[in-house]
Amino acid sequence: MATDHAGDNDSFVDSVMEKLHGGHDSSSEDEKKVKQSPVVKAKIYRLFGRERPLHKVLGGGKPADIFLWRDKKVTAGVLGFATVIWALFELLEYHLLTLVCHILIVALAVLFLWSNASTFINTAPPQIPEVVLHKDIVLGVASALRIEINRALEILRDIASGKDLKKFLVVIVGLWVVSILGNIWNFLTLFYIVFVLLHTVPVLYEKYEDKVDAFAEKAEAEIKKHYAVFDANVLSKIPRGPLKGKKLE
Repeated sequence: MATDHAGDNDSFVDSVMEKLHGGHDSSSEDEKKVKQSPVVKAKIYRLFGRERPLHKVLGGGKPADIFLWRDKKVTAGVLGFATVIWALFELLEYHLLTLVCHILIVALAVLFLWSNASTFINTAPPQIPEVVLHKDIVLGVASALRIEINRALEILRDIASGKDLKKFLVVIVGLWVVSILGNIWNFLTLFYIVFVLLHTVPVLYEKYEDKVDAFAEKAEAEIKKHYAVFDANVLSKIPRGPLKGKKLE
């Protein structure tokens, strides 16, 4: 009986040791597989190198909701109002001062007649709200405008100093394109086109984001390839900065 009991203990110990060795071998094999097949998540290319969602890039909040058509009624109302203003000035050839005066004449006449007629027809007079421009709003707008102007001046100064030839060429080409567009359309029409694009391009990009980013990645690779050739053949041969080691004779 003792011999059988010892034999059972030995077989039990052997089975436990076998399971432990088997589990260790399987875990070591799993570790080897993990080491041999590293999981590297490729970075997805996004237009202009952005890392945040498009809603955050546009500033978030209500403005981003309007640009991305989160509230279709508000966005449609904004575009409709801008279209009416453009049509008044461009198609009907209204002038800004004339339009403002006509609007004020109609508004004041309606409110004046309503206020005086309310006593005769037993109705409540119009409740005209008190409009006050707060100091904090004016200072906030002025501060934000000052920051943006200083940033633009700093960029222009950096470009004019001749430090970055690539940025200089990009700005020159951009200004040249804007000058051509300004020659085709007047300022109001150009502003209206940009306004409409701001309310249509972001939502279309958000809808077809993956396709646009894939196409932009290929286009950027081609542009970099051509720019490298242009830099090697032309830009690298242009002298930059003051010449050192030379004395005037």
